[in-house]
Amino acid sequence: MSKTVDYFYTHSSPWTYLGSVRFHDIAKAAGATINYRPCDLGQIFPQSGGLPLPKRAPQRQRYRMFELKRWRDHLGVEITLQPAFFPADGSTADRMVIAADTQGLDAGCLSNAILRGIWVEEKNIADGDTLIGIANAQDMDGAALLDAARSDEIGAVYDTYTQEGMERHVFGAPTYIYKDEPFWGQDRLDFVERALQT
Repeated sequence: MSKTVDYFYTHSSPWTYLGSVRFHDIAKAAGATINYRPCDLGQIFPQSGGLPLPKRAPQRQRYRMFELKRWRDHLGVEITLQPAFFPADGSTADRMVIAADTQGLDAGCLSNAILRGIWVEEKNIADGDTLIGIANAQDMDGAALLDAARSDEIGAVYDTYTQEGMERHVFGAPTYIYKDEPFWGQDRLDFVERALQT
């Protein structure tokens, strides 16, 4: 029986970055397929009661930094806690991964490179030339992918994934859905792994 995980996320999320490589390793070990669903959390937050980081209460923003440091140290994952280009509009990056996926390219490889770009290398993932460079480094045609990402066709897919996320009660990134059961946050990956092994 095939195993499929629907992966709702955005590249502007540090939590997506912290869990991304581990999630891909878990899925590979379980023989599971990943359905990439980059989506617009800017639309999902108002519908689900969430707030973008700059609008959150100061005490929540302060606690977030403690958690990022804890998970960085616990996982041994390199991360820049306050990258130069954050908050960043990740929509073009999200759409570029969708474009790669629809073309049969390695969406996971590109996605991980973009995540590393913002959260380790402090790159501006809202900049088209930066995204082209990241894609080219993965042996992909970055310029062609950027053109596709900016097309109405990929924009419609992005909107569809965002709507699907809302309909499936996604409220934050990353969210992994397996057999219609949601797992929110990279700190739930142990449960995702157990579910895939069952």
